[in-house]
Amino acid sequence: MAITLDITEIRKILPHRFPMLLVDRILDMEPMKWAVGVKNVSVNELQFQGHFPGEPIMPGVLLIEAMAQVGGVALLYPPENRGKIAVFAKIDKVRFHRQIVPGDQVVTRADVVKIHGVMAVIHCAGHVDGELACECDCYFAIQDSKQ
Repeated sequence: MAITLDITEIRKILPHRFPMLLVDRILDMEPMKWAVGVKNVSVNELQFQGHFPGEPIMPGVLLIEAMAQVGGVALLYPPENRGKIAVFAKIDKVRFHRQIVPGDQVVTRADVVKIHGVMAVIHCAGHVDGELACECDCYFAIQDSKQ
């Protein structure tokens, strides 16, 4: 059975808010194993005011963050992890294969590679129109929120 989440449900799981909430929808997921999510890239986003005005390109760090948030949903979805945060411990093997521009829809598959205690490794691959756009390995520490 597919688990799908809209933005309202995502906001119950991730602590991120505008302008840093960068995943719009979860298309399917097996919690603690994998998730597939969507980031719709709009010219109205704040970063495009300064990241090559006239030729907007999504900054790589924001693309990595968007993909990592898909993985974060997979980690934080289970009831025992609700209210916790997944913070970066390391980012490795980053490869950018094409530029992301307004109008693109980035579909990310985040696969949980390893979980050891409160640490997790997730391989993320973002595609646009079926073409690999970016991939990376994200290392997370799952922590209690200070709020």
